[in-house]
Amino acid sequence: MSQLSNIGVAGLAVMGENLVLNMASKGFSVSVFNRTTAKVDTFLAGRAKGKSIRGFHSVKEFVGSLERPRKLMMMLKAGAVIDGFIEQLLPYLEEGDIVIDGGNSNYHDTERRVAFLEEKGLRYIGTGVSGGEEGALKGPSIMPGGSFLAWKDLQPILVPISAKVADGTFCCSWMGNGGAGHFVKMVHNGIEYGDMQLICESYHIMKDVLRMSADEMNQVFARWNTGELSSYLIEITRDILAYKDKDNMPLIDNILDAAGQKGTGKWTVIAALDGGIPLSLISESVFARCLSAQKDQRVQASTLLHGPVTNYTGNKEQFLVALEKALYLAKIISYAQGFNLMREASKEYRWALNYGEIARIWRGGCIIRSVFLDRITAAYREKPELYNLLLAPYFREKTALAQDSLRHVLTTAIENGIPSPCHSSALTYYDGFRTARLPANLLQAQRDYFGAHTYERVDRPRGEFFHTNWTGEGGNTTSSPYTR
Repeated sequence: MSQLSNIGVAGLAVMGENLVLNMASKGFSVSVFNRTTAKVDTFLAGRAKGKSIRGFHSVKEFVGSLERPRKLMMMLKAGAVIDGFIEQLLPYLEEGDIVIDGGNSNYHDTERRVAFLEEKGLRYIGTGVSGGEEGALKGPSIMPGGSFLAWKDLQPILVPISAKVADGTFCCSWMGNGGAGHFVKMVHNGIEYGDMQLICESYHIMKDVLRMSADEMNQVFARWNTGELSSYLIEITRDILAYKDKDNMPLIDNILDAAGQKGTGKWTVIAALDGGIPLSLISESVFARCLSAQKDQRVQASTLLHGPVTNYTGNKEQFLVALEKALYLAKIISYAQGFNLMREASKEYRWALNYGEIARIWRGGCIIRSVFLDRITAAYREKPELYNLLLAPYFREKTALAQDSLRHVLTTAIENGIPSPCHSSALTYYDGFRTARLPANLLQAQRDYFGAHTYERVDRPRGEFFHTNWTGEGGNTTSSPYTR
């Protein structure tokens, strides 16, 4: 091992440890640091033994062990912990050194940190890393953004440690300035929320409407994983449904139905609300987790509130075909919303996001990896400024073929009292997006009636606002128009 390491990693939790091992396996020398120094010693004596990895117990020694320009990657908890560690690093850093945040930080924090460190002559990178434990070890999808001048120094390290897909390309690419990398990772996680909830709703319908066993559902997901729905999340759902508990019964039936979350889904919804972007499906997936967490209240409500008796008499195999199409269409709509959010944020923050490239690097390593992303990559390569994925020829065709299936599945779910918030919001968004005239004209009249908020007219140019004295008792004073 050379005297100075190529890169340093601070934070030896699951993701940090595995990323370090990944780096070492690609020929890089790595220095490691952890606030709890015993973790450093345990790592060096265990999984890191005999590899090009060195451990340090002080920040000063850790920073001093790195070749210049120093490259330090933080795999730490988002928030104040990151700011605190940056303060510890500053006394030992020199002009041109690079600090990388590989955690799930809020993109607003990353924007602030980029500006703060650039003022000190340092370079800051906020990079999304997706793939979980396995991805970190074998190759994640990596989404760096921040100080662009750092990219030429980081590219030789970050690209080789990322996932490599069948066409030989790596799943790492520059996202943009400021908080672009962490914003893209945040939207990735929001889409992940939507994908997972859509799969769970399909499972719920199979289980409680079609009365299918875990083994029967395992076979369905195995079949789906060979077609258009082929993806990591469908694959692991297949495996989960086949897994048996100690009594040789399905483990899934013994898992409590109360979901957790770490906040990135919520941040995605907040970003959409701040930007005035309809992100209804992902929003519903976040609220579905919130409702699931109210387990005790739901159990009590189940004894007091009643719904229809489940009684499906249709053809099960035909319905499963419809359910597959419905899930695929809802997935298309979820991604359309997510990419639309990135499009609007890119304009606002001047990031110049490359949507085809984002879809490309999500094809391997990350949690939402799927063959479906090849279609998105192709759509944006054909038309980089595509306003909405639903307008691309391939997705228009799929929508036309699958919308009847989605309507049928939802009708069946509603008749049998099965909540399907994400499938439902997908159809509602689709019907709203394809409607040339929505009832918002009445809404604007209501707002003008009670608050003098004004309205535009269909027979006048956009941007001209009008007010009506609806009661004859109001005046001509109006509120300022606004859109968010």
